[in-house]
Amino acid sequence: MTAKRVVTILVVAILGVNLALAARIYSAATEKTAADDPYAQFKLAAQVMELIRANHVDGDKVSYQRLTYDALKGMVSSLDPHSQFMEPEMYQDMQTETEGKFGGLGIVISMSKDNALTIVAPMEDTPGARAGLLPGDRIIKIDGRPTEKMTLQEAVKLLRGEPGTKVTISVFRPKAKDPGERLKDYTIERAEIRVESVKDVKMLTDNIGYIRITQFNQPTADEFRKALDKLEKQGMDALVIDLRNNPGGLLEAAIKVASEFVPRGELIVSTEGRDPRQTQRYYSVGGKRRPNYPIAVLINGGSASASEIVSGALQDTKRAVVVGETSFGKGSVQSVIKLSDGSALRLTTAKYYTPSHRVIHEHGVTPDILVPISEEVERKLMEQRARANLPPEEGEKVEPVPDEQLDRAVDVLKGVKLFARQMKAAGRAPRTTAALP
Repeated sequence: MTAKRVVTILVVAILGVNLALAARIYSAATEKTAADDPYAQFKLAAQVMELIRANHVDGDKVSYQRLTYDALKGMVSSLDPHSQFMEPEMYQDMQTETEGKFGGLGIVISMSKDNALTIVAPMEDTPGARAGLLPGDRIIKIDGRPTEKMTLQEAVKLLRGEPGTKVTISVFRPKAKDPGERLKDYTIERAEIRVESVKDVKMLTDNIGYIRITQFNQPTADEFRKALDKLEKQGMDALVIDLRNNPGGLLEAAIKVASEFVPRGELIVSTEGRDPRQTQRYYSVGGKRRPNYPIAVLINGGSASASEIVSGALQDTKRAVVVGETSFGKGSVQSVIKLSDGSALRLTTAKYYTPSHRVIHEHGVTPDILVPISEEVERKLMEQRARANLPPEEGEKVEPVPDEQLDRAVDVLKGVKLFARQMKAAGRAPRTTAALP
C-alpha cells in the first residue's frame, strides 16, 4: 500500500469520526432546544389538559382552574420541600399567620429531605403541644388519609379548621426507643392560635436573666426590647436567650432582635441566589446601647429559620455562646409573589448565610457546647412548660424535670463572669467575655 493511499484512508477515517461527533452534538443540541422551547412544552400541556377534559370519567373534576391549580402544585412541589403554589384561601391564611393569630393545632410543619411531612416544632400553649407532639414527628395520616403523596398545602388545609372541631393525626416517631411509642394516633381539638412570642422573662441565679422567644412575628422585637429593659433594671449582668423549638418567622424581627447586641452596621445575615438580585446583605440596625454582658443562646432540633439567623449571627460575631443541639437547618429564602387571581407563588430563590458565610440550609447551626437530651426528657420539659401557668393543685401532678441544657448555659455564664472578674482584678480587661466556652 502506497503512502498516498494510507494518508487518504486516514483522512476519510478522521472525517467519519468528526461527522459522527457532529451528529451526536447536533442531536443533543436539538434535544436540549426542544426541552427548553416554551411553546412546544405549552402546546404539550394544553394537549394533555384538553384530553383530560374530553375523556376523563369524572367531568366535575376537570375545570380549567382545577386542572391548572393542580398542575401548578405538582410543578412547584417538585422543586424543593419549601416552594409551593398557594390557592387564594391558603395565601390569606399565610398572611393572617404572620400577624400572630390564626386557627389550627399550633404546629409548624415542613417536608423533610425524603419528602415526609414533618413537625418542625409545636408552638407552646397550643393544642399540638398539649397533646404531646414533638419536633421530628412524622405525620403519616390525617383523618385516615395517607400523607405520602400529599403536598404541604394540602396537609395544612386538612389540619386547619374551625375552633372546637377535631382532627386525628397518625404520627411516626423515628427516635422513640419503645416500639409502642413509634406509631401513635392523636385526636386533637382545633383552637384559635394566639402566638405570644416572648415569654418567661425572669431572673435566674447570680443575676442571670432569662428570656424565651417562641416565634418571630411582628410584635417580637418590641416585646424582646421591653423584656431586656425590665431585666437590666433588676441588675441583670448575663443573659440566656432560649430559642429551643422556635420554628422561626419574620426575617425583619430576627434582624431587630440580633441588632440589640450586634453593633450598628455589622453584618447579621446574607442571602445568595441564582439571580444576582437575590444577593442581599442585612446589617444591624442598632438600637439602645446595651452593656456588654455575656450571653448564652439555647437551640435544638426544633430551632429553625429566623432562630438560626439570630443564633448564627450572635455566634459568628462572638457575642454569644450557643448551647444545646444542632438546629433544624431551614435556611432557604422563599419569595412570595401574589398572582392575578389572588393566589400566590412561594418560591425558594436564595439561601441564608451567617456573617462568616456558613450556609444554614440543611446544615443548621452547630452549638459551641453540645448538650444532647433524650426525647423523653424533651417531652417532659415541654409538658412542664405547658403546665407552668396551671393552678398549683394541677401543676403538682407533673414531676419536675431538670433542664440540663439550661443548667449548662447558666454554668457557662457563671464561668465567664468569674473569668471577667479575675481579669479585672489583675488589671487586664478581656477583649470579650461573651464567647468563652
